[in-house]
Order: sequence, then C-alpha cells, then structure tokens
Amino acid sequence: MRGQIKIFSFLMLMLVMSTFSFGQQLPQYTQWATHQFSINPAHAGIKACVDIQTLYRTQWVGLNGAPKSGFVTLSVPLQANRTAYLSARHGIGVKVETDKIGQFTTNRFNLAYAGHFNFSRDTRLSLGLSMGMMHFGYDQSNSITIDPDPAVLSEASLVMPDATIGAWWNGANYYFGASIQNLMHSKWKGVGLDSRYRLQTYINAGSKLKITNDINLLSGILFKIPTTGPLGVDANAIFDFKNVFGIGGGYRFTEAILGFMYFKINQQYLIQYSVDYVVSPLGRSFSHEISFNFATCKSVTTGAIKTALFE
Repeated sequence: MRGQIKIFSFLMLMLVMSTFSFGQQLPQYTQWATHQFSINPAHAGIKACVDIQTLYRTQWVGLNGAPKSGFVTLSVPLQANRTAYLSARHGIGVKVETDKIGQFTTNRFNLAYAGHFNFSRDTRLSLGLSMGMMHFGYDQSNSITIDPDPAVLSEASLVMPDATIGAWWNGANYYFGASIQNLMHSKWKGVGLDSRYRLQTYINAGSKLKITNDINLLSGILFKIPTTGPLGVDANAIFDFKNVFGIGGGYRFTEAILGFMYFKINQQYLIQYSVDYVVSPLGRSFSHEISFNFATCKSVTTGAIKTALFE
C-alpha cells in the first residue's frame, strides 16, 4: 500500500507543476470520476450487474459555437462471479456519444469488451478494448474567411473506424487507469489539408480516505495527453456522506474552477450535477453537466463505504 501512496503523491506533484490547458479534440467531461467507462473500455462489465449511465454537457454557455456533448453507456457482466483468484471475469459494454463544436459534429458508436482479473480480495487488473464507427460532419454554412478558401468552404460527411484500448488497476481504497483513444488516426477528408484525429492518452488515479464512519473523502486526478498540444490536468475532491450524498470541488488547470453535487436513491440511482466556472483567457463563463446513472444491483455499504469509484 505504501508504494501506491508514493505513486499517487508523485501524480499530485505533477499536477502542481502543470499549468497547461487541453486542446479539445475529444469531448471534455467534468464528471469523469463517476463515469469511468466513458473514457476507459476496461470498465466494461466491471460491476456485477447491469449499469446504465447518461450525461449531457453544455460548455462555455453564451459563447457562439461552444461545445455540446453527451453520451449513453450500457455495461453488462458476462460472468459476475469469479471461481478463484486470477480467474477472469468478463464484461461487455456499449457507448453512444455525440459532440458538437461550432461547424463540427462527431457521433460515435462503440462496442467494448473487458477482462477482469483479481489478484487478491481487493486488488484487480482490468484490460479492455472498444471498437466501432464514428460519423464526422462539417457544415461550412457559418464559416467566414477573408478570401474564398476551398479547404474550409466545402461540406464533409465521413464515416470512419474508431478504437480505444484501456487498463485499470484498483485496490480497496485507490485506483489507477489509462486509456489511448483515436487509435485509428482517421483523416478528415475534404476538411483542411492534413486534418485528422490524433491519439489521445488519458491517465488517471484516485483514492478514498475514511474520515469518520459516515464520511469519506474521494479525490482524483486526470491527465489528458494529446499527441500535439499542451497537457491537460483535472483534479477534484468530493466529500461522500453515508454513500448517499456528495459535495465537492476541483480545478482544471489554467481553465476552470469545478463544483460537484450528487444524490443516490436506494443505492441504485445516482443523479449528479457539476458546474465549471471558466477563468481562462477565453473569458468568464460557465459550463454545466447533468448525469443520471442506474444499476440493477445496490452498492454495498460496509466499514469502508463503497462508491462508484471502487465497484
């Protein structure tokens, strides 16, 4: 456990040293910590029950052409009970996602498979792969250039392959995850001269600290690493009360101050709202997210409260 604490401390040090923003080619979600499957296929079927999640985000409210994103995910275990340590459980998942930024719209449909391997009662390694298709559309009707430019003044509607790989490791009170997206490196034909989807790497980690029998502190950090462009860093901390109510905040480096609040109903329904107060040179504005999760099984409350982070 001491080794994991040292690694997590190192990640936090990287956060403090980072002062970069993130070039947004993929949708950006503030609630990533409670929607791990949306960024990592290794979470497919990780729960021992059916898990459905939805989220909608409107970014930089009031700015013309600002991003609007959302997804629906379904995660199902194929083998819920392991027979022995190191024996694999399996899971599948589906993600449908849409992202609109100005004249650009991307819709994705992906199927995911993951294997989950327990090394002890509390430690688990998960490996996942998702593959599917994405539709990329470009509407030039609102594009204005000083001189006519054929590189931007033509419509585009493309269907391209899509793939993501991911890995996940967790113990009872910590986790590490990594995923690489846009593996197919698909080119935007008809838009720009050499425009294409670039590899995007996500690395995240989190911990759970028991404060009292009823209160836990959930903290997390996410590094968003594009092939070209600056590093992006999100950090958050949420106080969880009896695994029923949570409130907290965070910071997206050089870009926004974050706020979170969620409620659980009957340990099966999760309703969450988050707000970003944008402080970047783009100007002061707000971004909003609302999400709804449903699982067919209830979260188990024990001496160490179980949350969506450690299912």
